Amino acid sequence: MKSCLYLFIAFMVISQVSAQTYSVKGRVKQTGTGATIPNATILLQSLPDSIQVGGMISDLDGEFEITNIKEGEYLLKVQYLGFENLFRAINVNKDLELGTLSLSEQATALDEVTISARRAQGEQKGDTTLYNADAFKTMKDASAQSLVEKLPGIVSQDGALQAQGENIAQILVDGKPFFGGDIQTALQNLPAEVIQGIEIFDQKSDKALLSGFDDGERMKTINIITKPDKRKGQFGKATAGYGTDDRYLAGASINSFNEDRRITFTGLSNNINVLDYSSDPNAQSNNRPQNGIITTNILGLNYSDNWGEKIKISGSYLYNNRKNLGISSMVREYVTGSESDQTYTEESIDESTVQDHNFDMRFEYNIDEKNRILYRPRFSASFIKQNSSFFGQTVNNAGPLNQTENFRTEDNYEFDINNSLYYSHQFDKAGRSLTIDVRTGNHKDEDDALRNAQNIYFQPVERVELLNQQITRDRTGLDWETGFSYTEAIGKNGQMELEYEIGNRINDSDQLTFDILNEEMQDPNLALDTALSNSFESKYLRQEVELGYQYKLEKLKFQAELEYQNATLKNEQFFPAMGSLDRTFKSFMPTVRFDYEFSDNTNIELDYDTDVDAPSVGQLQNVIDNTNPLQLRTGNPVLDQSYTNRMRLRFRSNNPENDRSWFVFAQYRLTKDAVSNSTFTAQEATELPGGIILEEGSQLFSQVNLDGYRDFRSWVSYGIPLGFIKSNFNINGGFSNTKRPSQVNDQLSFNNSSRLNTGISLSSNISDQIDFNISTRASFNNVENTLNSNLNNNYFNQRSRLNLSWIIWEGFVYRLDVNHQLNTGLSEGFDANVLLMNMSIGKKVFGNQRGEISLNVYDLLGQNRSVYRNVTDAYVEDGQNNVMQRYFMLSFSYNIRHFNKGTNMDDYNEIYN
Repeated sequence: MKSCLYLFIAFMVISQVSAQTYSVKGRVKQTGTGATIPNATILLQSLPDSIQVGGMISDLDGEFEITNIKEGEYLLKVQYLGFENLFRAINVNKDLELGTLSLSEQATALDEVTISARRAQGEQKGDTTLYNADAFKTMKDASAQSLVEKLPGIVSQDGALQAQGENIAQILVDGKPFFGGDIQTALQNLPAEVIQGIEIFDQKSDKALLSGFDDGERMKTINIITKPDKRKGQFGKATAGYGTDDRYLAGASINSFNEDRRITFTGLSNNINVLDYSSDPNAQSNNRPQNGIITTNILGLNYSDNWGEKIKISGSYLYNNRKNLGISSMVREYVTGSESDQTYTEESIDESTVQDHNFDMRFEYNIDEKNRILYRPRFSASFIKQNSSFFGQTVNNAGPLNQTENFRTEDNYEFDINNSLYYSHQFDKAGRSLTIDVRTGNHKDEDDALRNAQNIYFQPVERVELLNQQITRDRTGLDWETGFSYTEAIGKNGQMELEYEIGNRINDSDQLTFDILNEEMQDPNLALDTALSNSFESKYLRQEVELGYQYKLEKLKFQAELEYQNATLKNEQFFPAMGSLDRTFKSFMPTVRFDYEFSDNTNIELDYDTDVDAPSVGQLQNVIDNTNPLQLRTGNPVLDQSYTNRMRLRFRSNNPENDRSWFVFAQYRLTKDAVSNSTFTAQEATELPGGIILEEGSQLFSQVNLDGYRDFRSWVSYGIPLGFIKSNFNINGGFSNTKRPSQVNDQLSFNNSSRLNTGISLSSNISDQIDFNISTRASFNNVENTLNSNLNNNYFNQRSRLNLSWIIWEGFVYRLDVNHQLNTGLSEGFDANVLLMNMSIGKKVFGNQRGEISLNVYDLLGQNRSVYRNVTDAYVEDGQNNVMQRYFMLSFSYNIRHFNKGTNMDDYNEIYN
């Protein structure tokens, strides 16, 4: 530690004797509207030789600051796609505040000549990919999701929207959070026609944005930039429909924009498995079909505004009431380490009612140019009522081993409050800053359940066991963290950071299981089952100190950090027996990042980082969970924290001259002391601690630390426009391999799973009268188990989709949505070929064609199914769930479009004609 401090002091001394440098800052806005322009390119060239000496892109508020500039005369150049370049000569002999720099939209003067030219789809700016929305044609009433799904590098994988190989974590609108990061709600509440551009980038953490020093915490983010002339008015859509079997839908999404002040309301009520209100008629198939039969009621509100020049605020609230009837069947083949393979089958029914409340807010106070405060409170609460039953049976080569018939009612409550507070101070010297942060969290879970079960054990002799129990679980959690980050400019292009953090995570978990006696009585007697009850507390206190260095050139950025962590994990058990265990972990965690720009539109990022992960209270608590009496589960209080090494590559290239794009992503992770499954299968009746008998064929699952976990994932995408059919073509593919260690009856086992996947898509760019998307994705999967070769298998999955919207004639609209799923290698009895076809015919009504009456049919062929395969370190599982099937619905929808004074006739015609 002393050597680190000496090194830091030495750098401080060097910084003081370095040549005097200055900074240039300002804000980029649009002429006329005053709207900020994020991700504008700012270049600084020396005069008179025009050599570039600095550059950057503006942040989400349009602000920029170029530092470490020597005294002299320079030319400042500001450019942004679709706007005219701005040039300004400046003389730097002190820190300069340029104020607002206004850009004007490009205009083409035509004199009796019609010019037709291809409009660039997008370009690459550092790690940000910017797309021009007008270069992608959609229907006039399409949602933002329809537009986003046309962009190169965007795919839907396993129900999640991905960009450039990574799951999208949040949506911003003009740089501000929208519906607290709810991707589906955000994309469905904005019409495509109000969008000017779409940015895809990795947003840094709040702390990194304030301090200017990258801490490696990033979220794949989409920022939707609205058209300046659509930022003042009311717009949205409302829909109502009724169909066969009493199917219904009523919903609306209404936006009220007044420049910076923006309010969005969304509401939905339906019983057709639609989870978010959508402006797209065939919304049910935006992702794979939802499992179960779902009734949903939603109310949501999003608000953002600037309160004066110094305060920015945004927040959202979303209420969700959802009822689901789920029916499922599945079969599991277990790793047993013997030739007597063991299989478990289960049929289940689950009725649940869930009420969710979610609130998210961001409050930013720019006290002055040097001081800034950011506060982010978040709140969520869930109320869950559940009635479930299942029938499970275990067999091996000798015949049936056991079976259970289980009935359970539950009443659960979950409550979470999180707060983050940041204060940032910029000193007079460029690059010198201090950031202080405080984060807190309060969590509470309460579960009450009644369970009745009949268990039959067939071997060696048949035995019947009856269970009638009441189970309560009470978990409370408190976590806090505070620290500071100090940065200092080192020479012309360098910066150093010194960071310290301390935090604690305290969790209490009490689980009590009572046997119900004399149930016929009004107040039945309860007898505490001490073998199934436990009172437990876990504390995880950690301290971290980190020293980092960052070096920036025009095209290159290098950063290295070394973090030292001292952590103490203290577990205490109070019941049924007293006991405690304290452990201390000392970890060195290095990080290296390398970014290089080959050109303005091509760049590469290489990262290496390390991380530790402490086990959760559920993994630590040593109490038996007999939700399924044939498969008991328990925690392990002696678990250590895991240590992960990760290497990651990102390559992006987007050529605006021919609109060809390349995206490459690769990631490798290696984990030491990974928290893995330990499975014990009783070969004969076995007594567990506390007197619990594990009958022959039954299983006990727990956790254990094992080395050898590794995971590799890669993804590549290539996009190109096909001018001869006015469409965009995209091809992508990837390879992944995961090696999971586990323990089966005290034997080490490795489950190796590999996947090779590829996909192609073709999306129309013809006109706003016809729109289609054609895509197919295929994956080839191989699974090998080192302990039981009988579980080695290969299987294939392919998902294809055709989505078509076509205004045929005089306002008549035809829509078709076809989803096809093909599976091979699944267990017998699971449908391998599924074809889901949705169709509608509609008629635009009213003079401005804002309304539409349509007749829709869902699952026209009656073939909708939901089948899946799940591969873990303990078993291979095939399953099937019930889903919504064929119905017809007559619906009416109305587009709300009202933009306030200032919208000209050209804008009006663009929207309505």
